[in-house]
Amino acid sequence: MAGMLLTQNNMLIIGDVARILGWIMDVLFNFLNNVFGIQNIGLCIILFTIIIYLLMLPLTIKQQKFSKLSAKMNPELEQIRKKYQNKKDNNSMMAMNEETQAIYAKYGVSPTGSCVQLLIQFPILLALYRVIMNVPAYVGGVKAVFIDLANQILEADGGRAFMEQLAADGRIFLENKDFTQVNTIIDVLYKLQESGNATWQMLIDRYPDMESMIVTTQSSINHMNNFGINIANSPWNIAKSSIASGSMLLLAGAILVPFLAWFTQWINVKMMPQPSMGDDTNNTMNSTMKSMNTFMPLMSAWFCMTLPAGMGIYWIIGAVVRAIQQWSINKYLDKLDLDEVVKKNIEKNNRIREKKGLPPQKISDIAKTNVKAIDNSKKTEKTEEEKRAAIEASTNYYKNVDKPGSLASKAAMVAKYNEKTKK
Repeated sequence: MAGMLLTQNNMLIIGDVARILGWIMDVLFNFLNNVFGIQNIGLCIILFTIIIYLLMLPLTIKQQKFSKLSAKMNPELEQIRKKYQNKKDNNSMMAMNEETQAIYAKYGVSPTGSCVQLLIQFPILLALYRVIMNVPAYVGGVKAVFIDLANQILEADGGRAFMEQLAADGRIFLENKDFTQVNTIIDVLYKLQESGNATWQMLIDRYPDMESMIVTTQSSINHMNNFGINIANSPWNIAKSSIASGSMLLLAGAILVPFLAWFTQWINVKMMPQPSMGDDTNNTMNSTMKSMNTFMPLMSAWFCMTLPAGMGIYWIIGAVVRAIQQWSINKYLDKLDLDEVVKKNIEKNNRIREKKGLPPQKISDIAKTNVKAIDNSKKTEKTEEEKRAAIEASTNYYKNVDKPGSLASKAAMVAKYNEKTKK
């Protein structure tokens, strides 16, 4: 398993966001240490994840509200698609777009759905990944554990070359490969494991005169990373080591991380509002979504098996927080009177248009339809058999004449038509 980048990221936007999130992580570590005397990165990650998801709550509400309302407005959007499915001229396409926009305005959501929220969350998630994977780069209390040892190695004969070789053997990828820098040495030290191609024992064997300092540093960082298992190591590596050593308890801990990642993600998927089944196109989309909903929890398990366990803790706690948020939002939206929501959204949309000097938006007949009426639309639609019976009855009405094709017959048909029209 390849190592990860452990220096602060300088990528545009992501690097800046990571430094802000890293500051939050640092504050949490110092708070737990100074107030409770606890130095535990796993606990910091749990509190850190909860705080970050609370900060992103407004975006989450918008995203989940869109998902909930989508299930309600999809039948109306489907009616519009059916109405214009065989009309490809420019006027029809413009009319279809106008009616579709009216539906979105009616429900108070953007046609882009949750895309904007996802685009905002994406750099935040990448920055979170950087912070959790690169703890010493952002948390001063963790970095301080390595400072003395890193300086001693830099001053030792061949120290820089040896650490460079350790990084290569352990496949530790470094953003900063300048081995004259203390931070680079710390990057390598943080990824040293009890077993593998880059271990603490290798460092002791090379510098036996530093053994006491090396053992103290190793003990301190292992204490900080101990959360039942070493959160700086991947469950995959932990599982292999536990099998070799015969430690079934450690093996159970390693398996638990990817299992909980899969299970919590699966719960999230089950709680998400599901789109209604519709025509063949929608059925294809629904089938694709169903496959993704099955695939994504499995991918979560795989990522959390191969990445350091600290990332798995973040993934699991994040899924739990999202599940609680989803449950709360669902309860809130279920109690809403959607017709009242529609009314307020239309009024709000027209106030915005008025400020821009635009006339009130014309809401199509479909968009004006009562929400409850949409839900009961299938009950009022005629079946194909009823439609054929109506056509046949209408045809037979005009066939009841004495001489088909005669002038009298045609006159009788006109009279009967006028009679029926009056009725």
